[in-house]
Amino acid sequence: MYSSINIMTYPLLTKEFFEKDKLLKPDLTQKSGRELLAFYLQTKFKQLIAFDKKCSNPIIIDVHPDFISKFTKRLIDNPNKRLLIGINGASASGKSTICSAIQRMTTDLDMPVSILSTDNYFKDISALILKYGSFDKLRDSGYDIDSPNGFQLDTLQEDLENLSVGINIKSPKYLPNGTGVSIPNSILVKAEKIIIIEGTATFFTNIKDIFDIKIFIEVDDEIRKQRFMQRASSERNQDLENAKKHWEYLICAGAKYITPTRKEADIIINGNVDLNYLIQIIEYLHIITNSFL
Repeated sequence: MYSSINIMTYPLLTKEFFEKDKLLKPDLTQKSGRELLAFYLQTKFKQLIAFDKKCSNPIIIDVHPDFISKFTKRLIDNPNKRLLIGINGASASGKSTICSAIQRMTTDLDMPVSILSTDNYFKDISALILKYGSFDKLRDSGYDIDSPNGFQLDTLQEDLENLSVGINIKSPKYLPNGTGVSIPNSILVKAEKIIIIEGTATFFTNIKDIFDIKIFIEVDDEIRKQRFMQRASSERNQDLENAKKHWEYLICAGAKYITPTRKEADIIINGNVDLNYLIQIIEYLHIITNSFL
């Protein structure tokens, strides 16, 4: 099933969509077959980058010079490993929104994709919240919620390593209701061929090296602030003063823990991209990876 967007407005996608000449699927059990596939994907990805640059609101901001060669080498040398994609970015950069769009689209296309949020790996701080009286009072006391020490990183690392070799996991579930409660072994995550992990913990030490593709979402701070304040009001029922206070905390935490990880990214993308265009890109990737006889 393809989206209702007018595919004729996207020349590159149109060419692939109506391409009559299909390639014979290479024998992926042989290294030569995987090398052929890698060369094909390299060519298509470079075409996509060139096409995207011409768009009025491109999705790709930057690509690490070594990414394409390193990624295709991984496909050749370790074909059985699940494809793990890490998505990072500051608060309100669009991580969850983009992942929701990906999930909807991949479900429509019946693509084997699982999505996991590292927010579920926050440590249980319910006892601390009870001690200080509320989540906000705990934050105001100086407790650094978003630091690496605030996450169950050992559990996250073990879960990602299991997923990468095809083992299903049950992740913890962190309740986003201000109680600070974390429930262990709560969310079943299947080790599908593609696993997308989003959240601020994705690029922390010992976690970042597990990923095959590392994506950083970037967006203007003012846009992020508008998104955060709207979400605080409509979804979290926060009063204006507390929302402003929490935004200031997030700005400081982001500068300390998130912005420095930008350099770890293989691809930096625009967090203010038109989601319809993102859907077209996903369709394109689906088409080129299934364009074999």
